Amino acid sequence: MRRPDFSRRVAVTGLGVISPIGQDVDTVWQSLVEGRSGLARITRWDPTPYEAQVAGEVDLDAARWMDFKAARRTDRNVVMGVAAAKQALEDSGLKVTPENRDDLGVIFGSGAGGPYLMMENKVVWDTKGARTVSPFFIANMLPDTASGQIAIETGIRGSNMAVVTACSTGTHCIGEAAEGIRRGDYIAAISGATENPLHELAHIGFSNMRGMGLPREGEGPESVSRPFDASRNGFVLGEGSGALMIEDLDHAQARGARIYAEVVGYGSAADAWDLIQPVEKGDGIRRALLQALERHGVPADEVDLINPHGTSTPLGDLREAQAFWAVFGDHTPDVAISATKSLTGHLMGASGAFEGVATVLSVYHQCAPATANFRDPDPEIELDVVSGASRSMPIRYAVSDNVGLGGHNGAVIFKRYEGD
Repeated sequence: MRRPDFSRRVAVTGLGVISPIGQDVDTVWQSLVEGRSGLARITRWDPTPYEAQVAGEVDLDAARWMDFKAARRTDRNVVMGVAAAKQALEDSGLKVTPENRDDLGVIFGSGAGGPYLMMENKVVWDTKGARTVSPFFIANMLPDTASGQIAIETGIRGSNMAVVTACSTGTHCIGEAAEGIRRGDYIAAISGATENPLHELAHIGFSNMRGMGLPREGEGPESVSRPFDASRNGFVLGEGSGALMIEDLDHAQARGARIYAEVVGYGSAADAWDLIQPVEKGDGIRRALLQALERHGVPADEVDLINPHGTSTPLGDLREAQAFWAVFGDHTPDVAISATKSLTGHLMGASGAFEGVATVLSVYHQCAPATANFRDPDPEIELDVVSGASRSMPIRYAVSDNVGLGGHNGAVIFKRYEGD
């Protein structure tokens, strides 16, 4: 194990993604730039009895990413996580060998794991008897099943853990992976998260929580998610996964890797307030953002872009905007807001991972994707929400932040890589 060095620079060298707007990085980036929505009427079950009838679904070819038998006995979230992780590993060009596999890590989470396996096996028990319940369902329903399966699929034998913080899971996994490199725990790690929240029971629960949004009057399903718009009325569920290869910069440079961006900030803070509602003035995300800026000395007035949590809920978006003003002050109107949930829906625990990928691509391509469906500014939210068309612009530092049920707040900061 190497000695800790908290001045050690950390790079992003590989990306992978499974989402409603694409199942590879190039397709996802084109969808983001062109504003192609992945939201449509639900097909997994008949949504007719419910007012909210829209989701961001993925047409997943499980056999492409995992052995048929292994994929069949595990939860969909695991397959999506393995798919994104394999993409990120391949994209990075880093080969896992007997010589380096103990020096590589997997920091990969899920907000809920695979609880649907338990529900499905309860039905089997009720209808066919106890002896027909799968002996594999317990091992395959845990929040850390994806991280374990990724290690099995890739041969990575170093640090392996699943950070679980509800909708901020992906953000915390990225940040913790970067700090693990600075601690000397490993030279590189696959970080990210995966989530499969598209189950009828979950849909009912969120609907009864009064969190689900509806289309703008007279418009189609793609209009449901409209972060920061004055007419926003709730979020829409989506599924997917995202993975980033986080690597010691010196190691990446030595092997001639492509470097998308640097990870230069990470913050985490709790609301200690309520399991559902955000704390007043967004104080939890304010403190997470400040910690991310201060940890490695990122100038607040050089942040050019934020990919926000931006769920399209009336109170959540307001609290987040209040936090931005508290942190960035007079610089706030100069920060471009690119809320990608407007195209994908809310991927729950995978949100921060997908949005981390999107933010890194924004830095790499120097372009801020537009926030779809933003037409009517909220007079209580004074932000520069990118709308209409994507915006080519200089991006020095970019923030991705997320807020999870339970009052979990996380933020990571990416910097444009300019070489040495």
